[in-house]
Amino acid sequence: MIETLKLEKSFGFRHALKSTTLTIEQGQVVALAGPNGAGKTTLLRILATLSRPTRGRVAIGGIEIPEGAMAARATIGYVGHQPLLYDELSVLENLRYYARLYNVASASGVDGRIGEVAKQVGIDKRLHDSVRTLSRGYQQRVALGRALLHRPKVLLFDEPWTGLDQNSSEVLNEIFEQARAQGVTVLFSSHEFERSLNVAQRAVIMRNGKVVYDGARQAWTNAAGFAEIYAAQLASVESAKTERAKRNG
Repeated sequence: MIETLKLEKSFGFRHALKSTTLTIEQGQVVALAGPNGAGKTTLLRILATLSRPTRGRVAIGGIEIPEGAMAARATIGYVGHQPLLYDELSVLENLRYYARLYNVASASGVDGRIGEVAKQVGIDKRLHDSVRTLSRGYQQRVALGRALLHRPKVLLFDEPWTGLDQNSSEVLNEIFEQARAQGVTVLFSSHEFERSLNVAQRAVIMRNGKVVYDGARQAWTNAAGFAEIYAAQLASVESAKTERAKRNG
């Protein structure tokens, strides 16, 4: 469902992604871990068609990106660091706008579909409130609703638990469970091992723009076990860099 092959992204002389190759099958829920600057956000933005790769291959559901970006967007739900909402509009107006953008069709009509999603993410009583009056947690709920409106086959989340209260976190956990039950593919980044590993079937670690680890849930028993793998992988990368520096020095 998600494929990258030797994916690269450069910002001037800085290489955010370096020959990143990754395959995620339909219905898998995959956690993306790594220190700040590892390339996680860059990868997610490219997959969400919000940024163009410098080189390499990217495909979502067999649709090549960036050539087929418009078609791919119909299958993708994305929630990043910014909620991508219009502050001056109400929650309902925002969701109606995105419903039109994604050509949302439903037996119950557009507002019927909005009502379904609003109840799912717990914003059904805030539909007529202006987005600017909402807390960070409720804005994130609206962003989740926006991402789910068109029934995407792929969900991409960048640090989805950041700033969420306990109730909003529980809503997000339920979305993960429903996505897995419905065969939706999910890729998300997180620094919160305990939360992310509770919902993930697989974890990928990135460092300096590269995938340095890719393992199934069976490889660790709990968050502490994964933390050991994480530390070992990062230490291995640092050791390799030191060795290269010695050889070049």
